Amino acid sequence: MIIVSGWLSVDPQERAGYLAGCEDVMAQARKAPGCLDFALSADPIEPGRILVYERWESDADVERFRGAGPDSGQAALIRDAQVARYRISAVEAP
Repeated sequence: MIIVSGWLSVDPQERAGYLAGCEDVMAQARKAPGCLDFALSADPIEPGRILVYERWESDADVERFRGAGPDSGQAALIRDAQVARYRISAVEAP
């Protein structure tokens, strides 16, 4: 299992528009083979921060979906980012 998780930073006044522009991508991802979960959401504390969470069955599934990433308009809005890919070797019940 692969988890992609982290955050993006945009200007606070741009966050709602950025997230609205991602709705189609989120819907497409959730229908993609191997996607178990895909969400971009507003951080409840920091006004310009967007939380990233993706869960995939395999690296191949991530790469097949990935494409070119955010379009140039969205990429221009990102001020900072910290997102990493985690390879999960085991899953346990809480």
